[in-house]
Amino acid sequence: MTPGEMAFRAARALQVRAERLGAWRAARAPEPQLGQGFHPWVSIPANARTACYLAAADRIREGALDIFALPGVDLGQPPRWNRDPKSGIQAPLAYGKTLDYRDADVVGDIKYLWEPNRHLQLVTLAQAYAMSGATKYFEELAEQLDSWFVACPSGLGPNWASALEAAIRLVNWSIAWQLIGGARCRQFESPRYAALRLRWLRSVFEHAEFVRGWFSLHSSANNHLIGEAAGLFVAGVTWPHWKRASLWVDTGKRVLEREALAQNAPDGVNREQAVWYQHFVLDFLVFCLLAGRANGLRFSAEYEARIESMLDYLASIMDAGGNVPQFGDADDGRMARLAQGEGFCPYKSLLATGAILFGRGDFKQKAGALDDKTRALIGPRADEEYGRLDTKKTRLPLRRAFPHGGCYVLGCDLDTPAEIRLVADAGPLGYRSIAAHGHADALSFTLSAAGRELLIDPGTYAYHTRGAWRQYFRGTSAHNTVRIDGLDQSVQGGNFLWLKKANAGCSAWLSSAEKDCFEGWQDGYTRLADPVKHRRRIELDKAARRIVIEDALEMAEDHEVELFFHCHEESRVIPAAEGFVVRRGEVALRLTLPQAPGAKVEVYRGSLAPMSGWVSRAFDCREPAPTIAWRARLTGRSVLRTEILVHPVP
Repeated sequence: MTPGEMAFRAARALQVRAERLGAWRAARAPEPQLGQGFHPWVSIPANARTACYLAAADRIREGALDIFALPGVDLGQPPRWNRDPKSGIQAPLAYGKTLDYRDADVVGDIKYLWEPNRHLQLVTLAQAYAMSGATKYFEELAEQLDSWFVACPSGLGPNWASALEAAIRLVNWSIAWQLIGGARCRQFESPRYAALRLRWLRSVFEHAEFVRGWFSLHSSANNHLIGEAAGLFVAGVTWPHWKRASLWVDTGKRVLEREALAQNAPDGVNREQAVWYQHFVLDFLVFCLLAGRANGLRFSAEYEARIESMLDYLASIMDAGGNVPQFGDADDGRMARLAQGEGFCPYKSLLATGAILFGRGDFKQKAGALDDKTRALIGPRADEEYGRLDTKKTRLPLRRAFPHGGCYVLGCDLDTPAEIRLVADAGPLGYRSIAAHGHADALSFTLSAAGRELLIDPGTYAYHTRGAWRQYFRGTSAHNTVRIDGLDQSVQGGNFLWLKKANAGCSAWLSSAEKDCFEGWQDGYTRLADPVKHRRRIELDKAARRIVIEDALEMAEDHEVELFFHCHEESRVIPAAEGFVVRRGEVALRLTLPQAPGAKVEVYRGSLAPMSGWVSRAFDCREPAPTIAWRARLTGRSVLRTEILVHPVP
């Protein structure tokens, strides 16, 4: 930490101690003045399949919630809001700001505890109520809220330990509030629910003040800070019933304007180097943009342009099948759930929303059909506006080089059934000093053909628990790159911390009608007693559909060198002369491996010793997937040549 951050954290610790001892108390919620309203910006999706939404709400009423790897979790009646449904551990109602939510012995798996407390399910209940008018859905929403207010008193317990969690709860409360009719909801007129409105508003005030005073700052100022500012801004816009609300709006908007530019590079790549967080942050930024527009609060042109650049990046790394690489961390966390049913893709949904916001036919082409989340955000005219966009007047292929984020797209026949798309990573490890959500994946790449993933990034799997797995999925051997002496390129210091960080960059980039060529470097192994500098050159011959990878290792002595290729879980890996054929359905690649004295090759699938051959497609879920590992002990400067020939299966 810098001296400034150490001083800040020391002062914050003293503040928390004073709060806990009662020497300082947060402002009490004044009586709300309900005369001033707001303009809603979330609606019921036009032409929505009502039965799908009602079925989802009925499952919630029956007590069934899907929480990460646990389907149909019963939280109890009333829900046990402070209990981790995975481990069964009940977290104490200690002072939230001092509760160590990273201690699994105290709180269990905090991700599982927090997820239902984000109240995404209240949005589903509000949608069902708005669609059907059936009071049973409002009753369930009211019962969950009432039980939450009792179980989670202001400032106490795990649900008052994180400003981000409180902010996400505010966003979902805002959506539910809008859908049920706001302060004028007819249910509030009944004696049964007359007091609920006041209790809800009091908690809104407490939440907003908590967030405003507990921002994630300094080395922690990553996606959390954007989410917190978004929650504060949304609270001020949705509930302008106190003089303090204007402060929430101004503070939230100011932080959003600053952090949208600070945390996302000019080329649109989120600086956390994690594609899932690109989506997570975009949701907050777009949601606030629409909330502001509906209520006469305009964000700057630079803010809007950065959102468009971020969408450009997503569209560029998305292959013809709608797949995006799993670079960096992913925890399946969402700001809100506005669409129900199978087949929803958060990345395509963002592109569909962006297509309408920015008049981009190319985004529409990548997104495909319009989704219900976009309809809910854009409003009744969404289908008409989307239909007017001309996909023939597009900018495809989209940008291919993202120098600030260190991402480069090599390919041919892009966005067609014959597509080859290789996404190479030469970016920094992550954002700020801790690089919390980055992986040791410098100079790794993913490869898809005909819209089917072949060589993949295996994902994340775990966060706070399962330490060995957390280390593996973040580590170098879980990526399509080179590892030296069994060590990661960067040195892990904890679940969200790196002690030594590899630097990486692109030294050459060329794209023409005949070929694409990328050359990059990383210095993670220069920390060794005999320093090793790794350079990688990737060249795509478009006519031959051939990729040549040359890994140059500059070193003086001998080292154990490993080269990994992680294959899609549905692929078959078939031995062939000097390598393998990796086949998945109608597409295949012919992999010719480097030739070196004493080189050995193994294929792992679901191995525990060594840990290898796994993929995680969802948080806390993993399954076996083939991993090809090439190993040799090399001395002095060495060049490893790998050839990949991509072709359809006859």
